Amino acid sequence: MSMTRTESDPMSTASPDLHVYDTTLRDGAQQEGLNLSVADKLVIARQLDELGVGFIEGGWPGANPKDTEFFARAQRELSLRNATLAAFGATRRAGSSADADPLVRALLDSGASVVTLVAKSHARHVEQALRTTLEENLAMIRDTVTFLRGEGRRVFLDAEHFFDGYRLDRAYALECVRAAAESGAEVVALCDTNGGMLPAQVADVVRDVIDLTGARVGIHCHNDTGCAVANSMAAVDAGATHVQGTVNGYGERTGNANILTLVSNLQIKQGMPLLEPARLREATRISHAISEVTNVPPYSRQPYVGASAFAHKAGLHASALKVDPDLYQHTDPALVGNSMRTLVSDMAGRASIELKAKEMGVDLTDQSELVAAVLAEVKELELRGWTFDAADASFELLLRKHLGQGVSYFDVESWRVITDARDAGEATSEATVKLTAGGTRHVATGEGNGPVNALDHALRVALIGVYPELDKLELVDFRVRILDASHGTDAITRVLIETSDGTTTWQTVGVAPNIVEASWRALVDGITYGLTRQGVPAR
Repeated sequence: MSMTRTESDPMSTASPDLHVYDTTLRDGAQQEGLNLSVADKLVIARQLDELGVGFIEGGWPGANPKDTEFFARAQRELSLRNATLAAFGATRRAGSSADADPLVRALLDSGASVVTLVAKSHARHVEQALRTTLEENLAMIRDTVTFLRGEGRRVFLDAEHFFDGYRLDRAYALECVRAAAESGAEVVALCDTNGGMLPAQVADVVRDVIDLTGARVGIHCHNDTGCAVANSMAAVDAGATHVQGTVNGYGERTGNANILTLVSNLQIKQGMPLLEPARLREATRISHAISEVTNVPPYSRQPYVGASAFAHKAGLHASALKVDPDLYQHTDPALVGNSMRTLVSDMAGRASIELKAKEMGVDLTDQSELVAAVLAEVKELELRGWTFDAADASFELLLRKHLGQGVSYFDVESWRVITDARDAGEATSEATVKLTAGGTRHVATGEGNGPVNALDHALRVALIGVYPELDKLELVDFRVRILDASHGTDAITRVLIETSDGTTTWQTVGVAPNIVEASWRALVDGITYGLTRQGVPAR
């Protein structure tokens, strides 16, 4: 991690003094209605790494088969450049030994170099939930931390229900912190598990813990009072040097501390060394991209990265904004990759397109007309429901079209899908595709367990003879969102499709009143992009 530039004091010196620890994949995934596949978690992990967080908590291997698979695949498929992957687990069971506990062993098998243990620090939870003695709980902490340290792992400890436990039995809560720190835990994160604390209370407790234990203290807050970010900042002010949170504030009940808001506040407002400025400028894009993966609509009024965070109505503000935009906004939205939504915000859109073009190796610095044309089309499509935050492949195809670099691999004459429901209630779909490729007309039929699956099969049957490279491509995810639910079954539908060539994945988008039509558009883009990235010429 490196230092950032603040509004008042430009800084660039690297410093690892404060941990930024993301738990979206574990604690955030406990949000009601949020269900992440292993593939989803891998995609989100890559986005978090691009953001530049220090640690990504991947889940609980051994206790959850999906998380066990995630860590196994992560060893093969994830190449993190900025973050360290952490495995989450619990202290050994009462009356056993750490080296013989299968869940502790699973933490080692995960391959993660950092292990975060959850331990009880609330006396009543120890006696009533764990059904063991206070002394045995301390032994469980000591034994598990000592064992994992002996196996070469860095160990963090989450002191669950710490603040409530501190109020009940301060001496015992402090002893839990000492047991972890003296056994080799690098950090002891104090958890406001019930989310009921207020900033002044958190600050007082954190100061007390640091003064009396000397431990490196972290903070893990839930948002039940609406104070998760404020509580986390109060903890940092009181001496905590490790902050935990989730992207977009995901989490059970009212959610966790929003890591994007927390980092932006600490970095932009207080000048703390967290993320590289270039990475913080990716915050808005990454927030929206992860929203698409989770299928949780972005919250437009989210601080810093929401679509409305820097939005201004015309009228009273207009003349002042033209003179100085800072008169009506608390910071420069560009610092987090957002833009002010007014008549003078077009330059931010142009800059985004120029930056994306540079990623493709194209310099658009002196091509203002082309940039304006791309921007106009993007705005028109977004008005109709398209989103390119999580569909970079569709955006690249659009940009290549304007650059004259677009490749048309086939011309579609028509397509159709029929779905049959049988007596047993089982439905199958059959798709027919008519197209021209390689100078020849092709008519192909495919069957599938749904219309999109059938269309995918039919398209491949039609093209495989001309483009054998399609063998490498596979549709790996399919996501649907209704954009105007007030219209019921007549609403506009957005479909995101993820395609893989076995090495990398890419996302494409389609929008239409008909879910199958939207899927077809995203499917065609996915195949076109896959052939383009392989350098396949049109035949």
